[in-house]
Amino acid sequence: MIGTEDVLHDTTRRTGVEHVVNVQLSTEYGDFLAAGYLDHDGGEEQIALIHGDIAGEDVLTRLHSECLTGDAFGSRHCECGEQLSAALRAVVSEGRGVVVYLRGHEGRGIGLLAKLRAMRLQAEGLDTVEANLALGLPDDARDYRGAAGMLHDLGVRSVRLLSNNPRKRDALQRHGIAVREQVPLLIPPRTENLFYQVTKRERLGHHLPHLPVEVSRTAEPSPTAG
Repeated sequence: MIGTEDVLHDTTRRTGVEHVVNVQLSTEYGDFLAAGYLDHDGGEEQIALIHGDIAGEDVLTRLHSECLTGDAFGSRHCECGEQLSAALRAVVSEGRGVVVYLRGHEGRGIGLLAKLRAMRLQAEGLDTVEANLALGLPDDARDYRGAAGMLHDLGVRSVRLLSNNPRKRDALQRHGIAVREQVPLLIPPRTENLFYQVTKRERLGHHLPHLPVEVSRTAEPSPTAG
């Protein structure tokens, strides 16, 4: 059971994030302590969902980039909503862990409207990387400094990172959070997102060994792919 005491400390000057509020949050996945932060560098309001006592080493941790279409609307064009649900279940099953939900990361950091434009380009045949670049935007514009600052503030010294993305691991380590293990978060592909997931593996270096070796841009997922 999570206590209601204030376990966080203001480290604004050191990390650029300011702890603002704690509140108990009961969800379909379990009970969490929701810690609200203001990121003074990025200007975003951020939240960490904490389950159990997370201070110390080797904390199961998910850095989840905001995805309105996937997280809220259940879009099948990505696996983001399913990854968020799986991460919340995983930290509850573990008995301790944290999901840092990163607002301002929509579309790998390009914003909601640009992401929708990129999705339209993908519908016309471009992959997710090509679509961003065609708009004159980076393939990945996310910054994890604020996430690392929140983890420092929570007393997390090292993590077992729930992610398939080596860039997240490298970013945390650059900002002083040791990554002891990268724990796969593999979601079986759907017809609508198989090529998207394969593109993340081939173009962005995500570790997705459960996907087919070769996939055409119009191929449906193999029944054995997941």
